[in-house]
Amino acid sequence: MLASVVSIWKKKPRAAIGLATVLVLLLAWYLGTDAAGVVDRQRFPSPTDIWAAGIQITTRGYAGGTLVLQALYSLRLVVLGFLVAATTGVPLGILMGLSRRFEAFVNPAFLLVRPIPPLAWIPLAIVWLGLADSAKVLVIWFAAFVPAVINSHLGIRNVDQTLVAAGRVHGASRARIVWDVLIPGALPMIFTGLRLSLQASWTTLVAAELVGAVLGLGKVLSTAYRDIYPAMIAVGMITVALLGALTTKVLDLIERRVVRWRQY
Repeated sequence: MLASVVSIWKKKPRAAIGLATVLVLLLAWYLGTDAAGVVDRQRFPSPTDIWAAGIQITTRGYAGGTLVLQALYSLRLVVLGFLVAATTGVPLGILMGLSRRFEAFVNPAFLLVRPIPPLAWIPLAIVWLGLADSAKVLVIWFAAFVPAVINSHLGIRNVDQTLVAAGRVHGASRARIVWDVLIPGALPMIFTGLRLSLQASWTTLVAAELVGAVLGLGKVLSTAYRDIYPAMIAVGMITVALLGALTTKVLDLIERRVVRWRQY
């Protein structure tokens, strides 16, 4: 372990610092719970408690399914809600950025809807769509929709106008300027909005699944809460964090391939 840390330190000092911080926190956690018993394990589970809960849900299942089944169910909802938000929010934001008339037409309604918390849509989604997955996707869509619109709009508006003027000087048409100058210039801001949308999707998913969910990580958390099972709550939270980090990494890889000229 020490040799691996030293090796990482030589190659990537920042990664080594992060790894060392995690190891110190894990050691302090173990000493405070399992070793010394200073922390009440009924309120704050120890690493061994969480490991046992993880083994239980992975092998025997909990709240209606195994951990893999619960995670895949939640992941599917997040991906669906995020994709719908991306395919509707990004074009809307781009159109608002390109046309001030279109923005004047759409913006009043958007400003009225924007302050409404995503969780406030849960009762209405249930009335419209019942307890089916479509109601959860609707709530996730709204949470992810707003950041996608705002950042796409700002991305178009913040493109360097010198580039636009250069395109016009060289005889580029309006469509050519949009596709070759404005949209590529707005891509970094658009992907920033998509990252915020993805984060909002995971945050809203858990709350959406607390109501009438058959499966999912939100169902695991709500069941563990009723069972007063803090170790299982921690397993659910850790799984959400890992899946959120994984999906964010996938989005980062897509951004690197699309926005190749940007330095990271």
